[in-house]
Amino acid sequence: MDLASKAKDALQAGEYDVAVAKYTEALAQTPSAVPYYIGRSTAYQRSSPPNLEAALKDAEIAVNLATKRAKRELIAEAQQRRAVTLFALGQYANAGYVFGLVKKFNDKDKTVGVWEIKIQNKLKGIAEDDEARKVTAVDVPDTEPDAAPTTKSEQKAPAQPAAPQQTPVDKVRHEWYTSSDNIVISLFAKGVPKDKVVVDIEERSVSFLGDIRACKANAAQLSVSFPVANSTTYEFNLDPLFAPIVVDKSTFNVTPTKVEITLKKATPGLKWSKLESSDESLLATATSTLATKPSASGPSYPTSSRSGPKDWDKLASELTQKKDGKTEAGEDEFDDDDDGGDPANAFFRKLYKNADPDTRRAMMKSYQESNGTALSTNWSEVSKAPVETSPPEGMEAKKWDS
Repeated sequence: MDLASKAKDALQAGEYDVAVAKYTEALAQTPSAVPYYIGRSTAYQRSSPPNLEAALKDAEIAVNLATKRAKRELIAEAQQRRAVTLFALGQYANAGYVFGLVKKFNDKDKTVGVWEIKIQNKLKGIAEDDEARKVTAVDVPDTEPDAAPTTKSEQKAPAQPAAPQQTPVDKVRHEWYTSSDNIVISLFAKGVPKDKVVVDIEERSVSFLGDIRACKANAAQLSVSFPVANSTTYEFNLDPLFAPIVVDKSTFNVTPTKVEITLKKATPGLKWSKLESSDESLLATATSTLATKPSASGPSYPTSSRSGPKDWDKLASELTQKKDGKTEAGEDEFDDDDDGGDPANAFFRKLYKNADPDTRRAMMKSYQESNGTALSTNWSEVSKAPVETSPPEGMEAKKWDS
């Protein structure tokens, strides 16, 4: 379990001192992680006694970093943590102002209304000139994370080669290509620190419950973030990916000029026309797959003919088209040469050629209704009822889906 997970578990268990310590260790590794500051701020406030000044500082740092990343959900969460801490400090007007910012970024948060009522009740019993009524808060505080202390060993360490100048966030570009087995995505950015690159590749499912049946599609999402020039963070998100992937066989690599992600296709050989799809497209594909039925061709039955099994439906079609055909010499078109030397075909054609209309109707009806397993020339008998399928001995008749 990583440090952040241990810190979160300690916070949920009410072990606030442990949570503060673990979040501090995690921030030493990832100093720009907004959720870590929010978690440590919560632990500071819930400690006994609470450390409200430290809680407010962490909340303000979280707001600052979240704003730089331009993530609305993170900004709303950080501002709410800040507002709750201001309320605990007795700065009710400032708390009300910041809760207003929370609504700006997340108007569906129902807890904001509860806090606003609490603030109004507190302000009712406070004098008009009280400091708690004054709004001094700004939208985005300029509080920055503390710089890590320099150790003696670091002071004596030889100078390292200068890192390449980092690419500005608006200059980072991406390219991708596909092979039979993989999708390779390259994010071109110079000077990206390897230990600061965060790549999350996750599986999830997309589902929809319709009137007839539930439809479910597998999906995956990719999220990449790393620091770039001017203390900003570049983010690259694909949710959902165009098609499913094998998460545990997907990798990434960081070089001085780029971050390269290799995604293992779940379906080798599948052509990706783009990187990102949509939940609706995935569901449509899944629904189409469920609804598609294999097409059925006419049955072929065992035969002793030298030319192999007979497709009686094809032969019937030919006979239907040709039964009235005549050559220029006045002869029927059905002759032995059309059958490629097959005696079975020749016999059937000659029999049909020389038959009267009732006999022809009997022949057509009998082999069509019996799926080519029976042939009768007796119209008076065949016309009375459908002709049942009679497969050869040792064979079983099965229905064909249309």
